[in-house]
Amino acid sequence: MSKIGAAILTVLDPLFPKPVHPFNLNNAGEKTYAQWQFEKAEDTIRFYLERYTPEQMFAGKTVLDCGCGEGGKTTYYASLGAKHVVGIDIVPAYEQRATDFARQKGYGDVFEFCLTDATKLPYPDGTFDTIIMNDFIEHVNKPEEALKEGLRVLKPGGRLYTNFPPYYHPYGAHLSDAIGMPWVHVFFSDDTLIRVYKKKVAPLPDGADRVRFRFSKDEKGKEYISYINKMTIARFEGILRRLEIHPVYYNLTPLRKVVAPLAKTRLFRESMNKMVTCVIEKPTGPTHG
Repeated sequence: MSKIGAAILTVLDPLFPKPVHPFNLNNAGEKTYAQWQFEKAEDTIRFYLERYTPEQMFAGKTVLDCGCGEGGKTTYYASLGAKHVVGIDIVPAYEQRATDFARQKGYGDVFEFCLTDATKLPYPDGTFDTIIMNDFIEHVNKPEEALKEGLRVLKPGGRLYTNFPPYYHPYGAHLSDAIGMPWVHVFFSDDTLIRVYKKKVAPLPDGADRVRFRFSKDEKGKEYISYINKMTIARFEGILRRLEIHPVYYNLTPLRKVVAPLAKTRLFRESMNKMVTCVIEKPTGPTHG
């Protein structure tokens, strides 16, 4: 069936324009991933600006940026007056690129890259004033553990800012660097998506890297999409309940104003919201459990 699905998707996909993606910009020589991150970094905090100013989030703060990639957005946070910023990621190739980019922008003395798993941070309790999890929580294998670990290293009174596109967002499959059809993951199986994606990126100079980045094999040798954990709004809210977390700010942003009424309904909120935004403030009393 995946062969039939792949044939159908191969015919349909060219009808939809692909969103701008940093991997493709890098291949075209237009800008690096780090440059793209830096230029788009303002967008990573705009969902919080109804409640908090950039100064409240970063000025004079010790900041942890989870899933920093090549450090472009982390460097941007440094430019907003952070005292010290640490970007973490699990991709070894990002370390030198991120460090070099921060130096090029003049923030090498403020920036630090740490190659580590977000569920096992090498920092003492209460290290950071601000933690940013931008487009991050939908990627980690153990999102609940990542949140718990983030709260552990957050200072009492500090804030953890997290935002992510829910899985049933039009491009929630995170394959739009090669597949432009919106909601493609709703209409086609994972096997079909993997087959078509691999075929589309095969001719690209970084095609093999993209495949390794997005797919893995389970213990039986079956390939699956490992780059995302299919985080939905309902699943995220369930994690908050289990951890007994009560956000100080929580918001769902609809795809468009015109669909805002639909986005509030139980039937359509998973597919008609483009962003989940959540701010958690660590109590100043006993350490959060």
